[in-house]
Amino acid sequence: MNKRKKVLIISTTRRKNGNSAVLAQEFARGARDAGHEVEYVSLADKSINFCIGCFACTATEKCFMNDDASATVEKMRYADVVVFATPIYSNQMCGSMKTLLDRTNPIYPVNYCFREIYLLTTAAVDDEKVPDGAVTGIQNWIDCFSKSELKGVIRGVGINAIGEAEKHPELLAKTYEMGKNV
Repeated sequence: MNKRKKVLIISTTRRKNGNSAVLAQEFARGARDAGHEVEYVSLADKSINFCIGCFACTATEKCFMNDDASATVEKMRYADVVVFATPIYSNQMCGSMKTLLDRTNPIYPVNYCFREIYLLTTAAVDDEKVPDGAVTGIQNWIDCFSKSELKGVIRGVGINAIGEAEKHPELLAKTYEMGKNV
């Protein structure tokens, strides 16, 4: 086995037990089975304000806003692997994921640990291209962190109603294996 890694999985869906959250849990199971330390964060009940672009955080290494983003961003800083799970809305990542990414400014100037980024997506439309906007968005964010790279993407398409992801055993198996091979 490779070195034991700290894996942070962030489920960005606002629907509790949504389909992308199911994928996140499956990835977590695979990573745990491989012996990694896994922490799971759900944004479903978190309060995260929009970044106002003041950039004071690049000097202080923390945001002045007192909300749930700060703790999540701090966890990201010290994780070896960060996994984002998002539903696809309008061919993009969901709004809560984008809002969280905007709030990561405090870790731009510091010695962050994460090197591997994974993206897990679910979309109602049954077209493999639908998550492309989210993949581009996460890649643009990763480009701000020169020591990191996008290591894998899961495209769960044609999945809409809550619980539908569980009816796709091949997708769950692929997600589990990706987690296991972190």
